[in-house]
Amino acid sequence: MANIKRTLLIASFFYPWFLLSTAAQGGECRRTPYDEQVSVSRVFDGDTVQLEDGRHLRFIGINTPERGRDARPSEPLADSAKQHLESLLADSKSLWLVFDKDRKDRHGRLLAHPFLPDGRNLTRALLQSGLGFQITVPPNLLFLYCYQQAEHNARREQLGVWRQPYYQPWPAADLTVTTTGFRRVIGTVSRIGESRSAYWLNLGKNFALRMPKADLHYFPYAPSTLMGKTLSVRGWVYWRRDELRMQLRHPASIENIVETDSITK
Repeated sequence: MANIKRTLLIASFFYPWFLLSTAAQGGECRRTPYDEQVSVSRVFDGDTVQLEDGRHLRFIGINTPERGRDARPSEPLADSAKQHLESLLADSKSLWLVFDKDRKDRHGRLLAHPFLPDGRNLTRALLQSGLGFQITVPPNLLFLYCYQQAEHNARREQLGVWRQPYYQPWPAADLTVTTTGFRRVIGTVSRIGESRSAYWLNLGKNFALRMPKADLHYFPYAPSTLMGKTLSVRGWVYWRRDELRMQLRHPASIENIVETDSITK
């Protein structure tokens, strides 16, 4: 019984934190004044649009299914996410933007939280419909808890991506160079290493989570406490130096933590 209680405490570690913050922040992801008004000329997919001035805008806090390109097929619901965004923009191409700490991503795209003229947050609307996953990329954390709540509602109702087998967590041992990109991954921490800039959590032989030391202040625990625990994480899997990796920059990217030795007890 003690092991079961410990498992439940660890597995639910993040939920009281985000629920309290959501309650304090409000459930609509609203904020005024806005930083800039723009007009959309083209929708690329569920989370990226082109503005009339030529800039590409990437919505903060969400990753929607990828549309096919470079001979790769579209992921399930990619077209649905794009079409839903187009329907939300049907009455007005105008958007009001709220900027966060970083205003551009590594591709040079503008980053912002998008709002319709009636005050609705587009990221929240897409997450609420189950047409994307909440993502956390520090230092852009504004509306994090509201976005988590929107995803939680869609997950509870099994909407969109949450009823698609394609988006279930991948066992770390099953990942290959052909399964890179945004994934949910599950595995047990078998080793923890340290380099000058990061801690490395190995989930099996060929997959590692990279925890940058610069981001450790976001975590309410030391990396060493995760040794031997089974983690369910989300993020972008990439191949480097003969292994698959994922950046782990914020505790919100960990969906679940379970004591391995108490799973069957």
